Amino acid sequence: MDVSADPAHDFISFVNASPTPFHAVASAKNRLVQAGFKEIKCGNPIAMIGAHTDSPTLRVKPVSRKQGEGFIQVGVETYGGGLWHTWFDRDLSLAGRVMVKNEGGEYVQKLVRIDRPILRIPTLAIHLDRQETFTFNKETQLFPIAGLVAAELNRADRADKPETPESSANSHETLNQQLAPLKLASERHHPYIVELIAKEAGVPSSSIVDFELVLYDTQKACTGGLNDELIFSARLDNLGMSYCSVTALIDSLSSPTALDNERCIRLVSLFDHEEIGSRTAQGADSNFLPAIIRRLSVVGPRNDEDTAYEQTLATSFLVSADMAHSVNPNYASKYENDHKPEMNKGTVIKINANARYATNSPGITLIQEVARRQKVPLQLFVVRNDSSCGSTIGPMLAASLGTRTLDLGNPQLSMHSIRETGGVYDVGYGVRLFEGFFEQFGELEKKIMVD
Repeated sequence: MDVSADPAHDFISFVNASPTPFHAVASAKNRLVQAGFKEIKCGNPIAMIGAHTDSPTLRVKPVSRKQGEGFIQVGVETYGGGLWHTWFDRDLSLAGRVMVKNEGGEYVQKLVRIDRPILRIPTLAIHLDRQETFTFNKETQLFPIAGLVAAELNRADRADKPETPESSANSHETLNQQLAPLKLASERHHPYIVELIAKEAGVPSSSIVDFELVLYDTQKACTGGLNDELIFSARLDNLGMSYCSVTALIDSLSSPTALDNERCIRLVSLFDHEEIGSRTAQGADSNFLPAIIRRLSVVGPRNDEDTAYEQTLATSFLVSADMAHSVNPNYASKYENDHKPEMNKGTVIKINANARYATNSPGITLIQEVARRQKVPLQLFVVRNDSSCGSTIGPMLAASLGTRTLDLGNPQLSMHSIRETGGVYDVGYGVRLFEGFFEQFGELEKKIMVD
């Protein structure tokens, strides 16, 4: 089963360009536009792949301006269930979404990314606290430093002031007249951080109204291992599956005749907030995907519009694509003996008797036939009976839609660490598997009979 490393290198470019979910969606959108996507093709049923773009991270607090013992510090809150000890002593920066007021008085979104290390969470020297296990307080010790107060005071003294005293006074007077409900961004956050954000957004600091910024590791994703067979990267969970699904959708339409005689819609849905339960407007446990399917189900001529939505759900299929666990050689006893997925051995089908995953036998039958035709390997995973089991967007979407669903993902190590490990060739396997799913579902779904 030959597979190229090229998709892995393209994925590395994708993940390096996507430090936040906002950037990941923009990256996916740009790839689709560049591939010529302009409109939705009518059809029924729907071959769907659902993934999520968020990862555990640290988010800047609404009021983050803090300092202690001569250090400038930035207040953050935890997002999701991260392995937070891995965030210590890393070269960190900021990225996210900024709301700005333009010259026309409109409030617009801009994506920003400060592409250099400006933050660090320092550990305590072992000489001062010889802990057997590394423990810390997430509020008081998972607390980034951004520099020295003295250095910032010197910089501020040297900096040229763009406003004259008169214009500055007039500006403050205008703001006071408006009785702004909240303090300015430059008051709630360190002014120089706001300046850096404004520079990245290409706007003056005074136009920044609010932002949603998260911390990210500035170390780029790369290949590694003796034979470059591994990927060392942040956010493999779940940009790995987001990339595979978007790339497969594009590749499935590379032929000019790809949609000739096609009766199915091909759909990818990239959700936010999976790591915190999905109960948001952008999450999988919302009305977002059902509303889109309802609109698609009545597009074009229909003689049965009253039940078109229900018929679409009954004949569609959802692949819930979320990264899976590779066996860790240092903790092999944590895995069920006969279900130890390996790197570069193919995508992993995830199964759980208590429905933490949505996989069942008809779904396995379908995806196995797709894999056979695409000549890609598959693996199986279940947790031990004495182990807890994670979950995905699969069960909640299966419950809300009533659509056949299967959970799978490529294997990785160190899930929810700031730096994770995946297999180079599994990227290509994942793309080929999803491409085959899009191309062949219309034919195969009619052949799998279930009472």
